[in-house]
Amino acid sequence: MLLPQMIRSFLILVVGLAFAGCAGTKQQPALRVIKTPNHEVVFVQVTNTAKRPLRLTKLEYSFAAGNSTVSQGAVELFEREIPAGAMAVVEVPLETEPGEPVGPMTLRGKLTAELDQIVRTFKVSAEIEAQPQAVD
Repeated sequence: MLLPQMIRSFLILVVGLAFAGCAGTKQQPALRVIKTPNHEVVFVQVTNTAKRPLRLTKLEYSFAAGNSTVSQGAVELFEREIPAGAMAVVEVPLETEPGEPVGPMTLRGKLTAELDQIVRTFKVSAEIEAQPQAVD
């Protein structure tokens, strides 16, 4: 009598783990800085690594140099859709003090998107190399 209950419990556990493995797979969008033409905007490439379309809605971000925050904010992306395997370029404002040297930084944030009609938030980050200073 105990054996059938153990077998049933084992089968429920196996089916539950299999379902969790399928349903719980998150495809993390890839974020990469592609261009920083000046110190006012950073162009970031967002790649949809999922096998389904991804609808971007918002990027909350902060730029950090060392241990200090240089700039932070949020960009509304107005439900920009990225097909599976495709990419989109997002302009992220970088507000720094005039004349402030901008060295290597890290862009960190939360990307809010809709995937399979479910709103999800992904932690994202990208490295930004130092920009040459303008010579007067």
